[in-house]
Amino acid sequence: MRWVALTAVAPVAWGTNYFVTHEFLPSDRPLYGAALRALPAGLVLLALCRQRPRGAWWWRSAVLGLLNVSMFFVLVYAASQLLPTSVASTVMAMSPLTMMVIAWPLVSERPRTAHLAGAAMGLAGVCLMLLAGARAVSVPGVLASAAAMLMSSFGYILTKRWSADVDVLASTTWQLTAGGLFLLPVAAAVEGPPPSLSVSALLAFGYVTLVATALAFVAWFTGLRHLPAGTVGLIGLLNPATGVLLGTAVAGEALTIQQLCGLALVLAGVVLGRPARTGQRGNGQAPTHPVPGGYPAREPSTCNPR
Repeated sequence: MRWVALTAVAPVAWGTNYFVTHEFLPSDRPLYGAALRALPAGLVLLALCRQRPRGAWWWRSAVLGLLNVSMFFVLVYAASQLLPTSVASTVMAMSPLTMMVIAWPLVSERPRTAHLAGAAMGLAGVCLMLLAGARAVSVPGVLASAAAMLMSSFGYILTKRWSADVDVLASTTWQLTAGGLFLLPVAAAVEGPPPSLSVSALLAFGYVTLVATALAFVAWFTGLRHLPAGTVGLIGLLNPATGVLLGTAVAGEALTIQQLCGLALVLAGVVLGRPARTGQRGNGQAPTHPVPGGYPAREPSTCNPR
């Protein structure tokens, strides 16, 4: 279960990201917000893993950088500013089911009944936790959150399909760096000079960059390397659960019976998604896709600094 525990680092870190973005980062600079999250994270990882893409990984890094980083970060940043955390998290809770549907044709992982049941229980639990009472909802915010969920789900499965021939650390580095490089000139052209940041905003960007991006994405893609997509998607339900617990810890909010029931359903959904203990494919081993370009497959964490 070590891969489950490692993968869980990502949604727990992301569960804090909505709060930090909404409370401490400038609301009118989504492009710079995304660029300042992605590019420094990619450069930090590049300092640890001094490898550049080879062969097909030049264009793959560009495609994955656009899907998983550039467009995804902008949409999440916009959703964080336009929506209450509860609504944004509820939309993103559709990700497990979406990942299962996409993984079936792309990586030949047929959804298990337990995965589907876990996704249904998790979504119901998220709704119980977060959708209490009437609240105004921004339609553009919902569309941004839904687009982010669809785009990232597709990008994650593509990453799983393509990454058998490279280190997890290397492929994550290339995606974040490419995504940040795409964003920076667009941000300068659309939003003008970089925003002036307060000390609290700089600290918030430091947290978002190092913890909620660099560390979280390495953990997430490591999970995708070793676990079925359905399992990884269900672990992602810890994201909204973390948001609820963070609100309790930071704002001193008391957990209601409804929220406790929702939290129990989410945790039950995650447990249902645990890897099956069989010798068949889908038991958490990396898929056996052909290795493009003839590169030898590597273990996910063997990227050695030079």
